[in-house]
Amino acid sequence: MNAANMANAYKRQQVLTASPAELTLMLYNGAIRFVTESIQAIEKKDINKAHASNMRAQKIVRELMLATDMKQEISQKWILIDEYILHCLVQGNIKKDKSRLEEAKKFLLEFRDTWSQAMKLVRTDKGTDKALDSKFEA
Repeated sequence: MNAANMANAYKRQQVLTASPAELTLMLYNGAIRFVTESIQAIEKKDINKAHASNMRAQKIVRELMLATDMKQEISQKWILIDEYILHCLVQGNIKKDKSRLEEAKKFLLEFRDTWSQAMKLVRTDKGTDKALDSKFEA
């Protein structure tokens, strides 16, 4: 097995064994990575790569939106920000506007960092991710 196959197998195992809270964190990290790739590709004038990376980020944000449990009061407000992030990604992709992508990335970073901190607090308080996991449907 070569290094790329081993890395893919490791990533697959991480996803299969992750809690919903950990999966959410992985999605945020992926979205941030793809927005960053899109920004860098725009800087290099690689429009095809910029588009492909942006579309992957959009897909992740949509997945996060679909996974949000709308029965929770905070989710009603959270989804509006997700919609704004998606809007920034779409506009940034259409216009190849780095400032729109930077705006989306800023929100994704804040959400990711907040989510990560909440995961740590829940683990400290209860020793489990169950409280965060309940935000999303299984």
